[in-house]
Amino acid sequence: MRDDRSFIELKARERARLLLDDGSYRELLDPFDGIVSPWLGAQGIVPQSDDGMVVAKGTINGGPAVVIAIEGSFQGGSMGEVSGAKMAAALELAAEDNRNGIPTQAVLCLETGGVRLQEANLGLAAIADIHAAIVDLRRYTPVVGVIAGTVGCFGGMSIAAALCSYLIVTREARLGLNGPQVIEQEAGIDEYDSRDRPFIWSMTGGEVRYQSGLVDALVGDGVNAVKQAVNDAIAKGVPAKHRTDNYTWYLERLSNFDTSKQADAEQIKQLFGEKQS
Repeated sequence: MRDDRSFIELKARERARLLLDDGSYRELLDPFDGIVSPWLGAQGIVPQSDDGMVVAKGTINGGPAVVIAIEGSFQGGSMGEVSGAKMAAALELAAEDNRNGIPTQAVLCLETGGVRLQEANLGLAAIADIHAAIVDLRRYTPVVGVIAGTVGCFGGMSIAAALCSYLIVTREARLGLNGPQVIEQEAGIDEYDSRDRPFIWSMTGGEVRYQSGLVDALVGDGVNAVKQAVNDAIAKGVPAKHRTDNYTWYLERLSNFDTSKQADAEQIKQLFGEKQS
């Protein structure tokens, strides 16, 4: 049965449910477990009972799978102590499953602005754990990342996205180390106008990231399109060489880039779009 609903418009829990086989969804540490951040209340912020992180076990095409989805509408999808620990632990358990002969697949739905400022050091430590867990797990099974929109994927979690075996985006997605507001605040509006949406998407949007070879698939916003791309990525198996294994190629390209003038989309595509060795 076709499902042409917008994947972007779905909440994290529904995204996870739809990526798993019908009837196989089972959530770990769901809202009824009352897992909340101990740090938000002191800031006058109402906590969320799952801390904005959905961890679901089930199957994809009949094989064991875990889908981890960040709720972008809670705290901008930012990562704190509890939410980060949930993701890291789920990835670590998936790796342990694989070592024990249970070939558990992993999909990450990434809608995040990076670390939660209210929990800065704890959030950063959790993101480091997530990075290590992805690198461990991807030895056994593809770790598939999905960035749909509209929050995008920024900060330390953009590094997590880059570590994924395969990365899927829509045109509405954005991917970058620093968000537009952060760049404008630090470098000034003349360098980066965070209100200039066409410019921002031309630099960090899903289409230019795909054309630059920094992601593996550019898909439409429909649920079926995203599911098919996830299935295709899993079917490819573990890459012979991950994108991050080519770090010397990227460093060489960056070292030869002229930083004296503002970059544009064409320069980005030329910089990274050539075939990597």
